[in-house]
Amino acid sequence: MRAMILERTGERLRQVDWSTPTASAGQLLIHVSACAVCRTDLHIIDGELTQPKLPLIPGHEIVGKVAALGEGVTRFKIGDRVGVPWLGWTCGDCPYCKNSQENLCDQAKFTGYTLDGGYAEYAVTDQRFCFPIPDSYSDAQAAPLLCAGLIGYRSLVKAGNAKRLGIYGFGAAAHIVTQVAKYQQREIYAFTRPGNEEAKHFALNLGAAWAGGSNEFPPVKLDAAIIFAPAGELVPLALKATAKGGTVICGGIHMSDIPSFPYAILWQERSICSVANLTRRDGEEFMTLAPKVPVRTQVETFPLENANEALHRLRDGKIQGAAVLLTNP
Repeated sequence: MRAMILERTGERLRQVDWSTPTASAGQLLIHVSACAVCRTDLHIIDGELTQPKLPLIPGHEIVGKVAALGEGVTRFKIGDRVGVPWLGWTCGDCPYCKNSQENLCDQAKFTGYTLDGGYAEYAVTDQRFCFPIPDSYSDAQAAPLLCAGLIGYRSLVKAGNAKRLGIYGFGAAAHIVTQVAKYQQREIYAFTRPGNEEAKHFALNLGAAWAGGSNEFPPVKLDAAIIFAPAGELVPLALKATAKGGTVICGGIHMSDIPSFPYAILWQERSICSVANLTRRDGEEFMTLAPKVPVRTQVETFPLENANEALHRLRDGKIQGAAVLLTNP
C-alpha cells in the first residue's frame, strides 16, 4: 500500500510502498478514504511530542470502510464506514479507566503517534475505539470531526454554561466549536493571529460576535476562554480577558511555556485547566450532536502524496478550516 512515513523527527514525510497490515483479534482493517491533518501531527513531526513509534505513519482523524475483520469483532461488519480518533487503545484496568477517565489511562496508545495512523491506504484499529460516521457527512467533511471536533467538544464541555466564550486560535477545532456554541446560544469572541484578516472574516461569517487579534481584548469580559493555539503566552492574556469565576481551558496536547504572571489576574476564583485526549463517551455524544447543529466542516483537500504540502500550509496558518488528505482524490 502507499503510505507517508516519518522516519526521524524534524524531517519531511517520505512516500513508500508499505506492507498492508493485518487485523488481529478485536481489530478492523480499514481502507482509508480520508485523513484530516492536525496540528498534533506537526508536534509529532517536529519532535515536540517526544515518544513516537518510529518509523511512523501519522494521522489520527481517519475515515474509511471496513475491509477485513479480526477474530472476535462484533461491533462492525465489512463495508461499514467508520471513523478512527486519536485515542486508539486503553488498558481498561487502571484507576483512571475504572473511573470513567480512560483519556488519562497510564498505558494508553494513540493513533498516528504510538500506533500507525491514517496517512496511508489502509490502517488497523481496535474496534472498541471506532465510531460510525453520520450519513450526512462526506468522507472528507467527516474527517476533522474525529479530533478537531472531539477535542473541541470536550473543551467546550469544560467551559460549563459560559455564555460569553473566547476562542484563541481560529483553526480546525475553533471553526467546529463555534458552530456548536452558537447552536447552544452562546456568544463567541474569536482571537486570531494579529493581522490575519481572513481568519477574522472566517470567524465572523461563522457567527462570532467579535473577532480580533490575540493581542487585543474583547469588548466584554469573557465567562470562559478556550485556547487552541499552542502558545503559552496566551494564557495570561486570556485570564485578563476573563471575568471573575471564569475558566481558561488549554485545548491542545502541546503548548509552549506559560510565562509567569501576577496572581491578581488569577484571583477571584478564575481557573486554568487542560484537556487531555478524549473518551469514547465524548465521541458518542459529539457524533450524535454534530448532525443536529448541523456542524459543517470547511475542508481543503490534498492527495495523500501531498501530505508535506498540507502540513506546511497548516504550519504557516494558510488553511481555513481543516486540511484533509484523500487516498483516491
